[in-house]
Amino acid sequence: MCTAIAYKTKDSYFGRSLDFEFSYKDTVTVTPRNYPFRFRRAGELQSHYAMIGMAYVVDGYPLYYDAVNEKGIGMAGLNFPKNAHYNSHEGQKDNIAPFEFIPWVLSQCENMKEVRALLERLNLVDVSFSEELPVSPLHWMISDGTESLVVESVADGLKVYDNPVGVMTNNPTFDVQMQYLCNFMNLSPHPAQNRFCRELHLEAYSRGMGAMGLPGDLSSASRFVKAAFTRMNAVSGDSESESISQFFHILGSVAQQRGCVCLESGEYEYTIYSSCCNMDKGIYYYTSYENSQITAVDMHRENLDGCRPVIYPMITGQQIRRQN
Repeated sequence: MCTAIAYKTKDSYFGRSLDFEFSYKDTVTVTPRNYPFRFRRAGELQSHYAMIGMAYVVDGYPLYYDAVNEKGIGMAGLNFPKNAHYNSHEGQKDNIAPFEFIPWVLSQCENMKEVRALLERLNLVDVSFSEELPVSPLHWMISDGTESLVVESVADGLKVYDNPVGVMTNNPTFDVQMQYLCNFMNLSPHPAQNRFCRELHLEAYSRGMGAMGLPGDLSSASRFVKAAFTRMNAVSGDSESESISQFFHILGSVAQQRGCVCLESGEYEYTIYSSCCNMDKGIYYYTSYENSQITAVDMHRENLDGCRPVIYPMITGQQIRRQN
């Protein structure tokens, strides 16, 4: 399971945590403007906007988990089991495989108005990348510095939701997750007030009691509530350091530690990596489970007019700065 967020200080930021039981060969990947994207049912784009993000690159093709393009649009695909539904080919639509959806949007869109227009023609089709990499059940969050959307292809059609909290997790569907927030409307970052009974003299005995009842378990619905509360109440300075530090702290509030989510296979789900991309500057930051030091890759330090992806393997070993 995973969590995606959008956050704004002076600049705009987008990122996610990826929670899973194992890692593919994840790499920070810059796809330049002249890499040819060949879509299975929608032709080829020889030239397009450049993008940076975390991907599994197979035979030279970047399978992006999350990415941001050079125009400041960010997008992430998160697990959506038992709800995702993909369709057959439709002649009047743009027929896009789920693994192509992130580059399909980011290669063409300069703003959210263009994103919305592209989504009107979208049909997500049941086409896998290969026999070894079958179709994944996903839904997606798309953001810029002003708004966020959630896109879900379900049995009764393609749903596009406005996302006012700038957070997405996994199941249930996004409309149900938003309704679930109503159960926590009394939470507050401020000191607790006695609303239990006027006749009883009740006083807070600890700081933070205004948020008592905030979920702390690792289910996707609880992570949605906690991430939304944390993100909506987070306060940060405008500097790059303060902004990305706060971003990683927000994601850290819903991090999964190895051993706390045991699967039927006996394996454990954990937070493999967390990312934060400055959408205005094209700088992709990340941490990994055993490397809490923030690593940065700047897409604008690469040749964005090239034709081959530029790949940086994720640094997974712990980096310790010793002071003596």
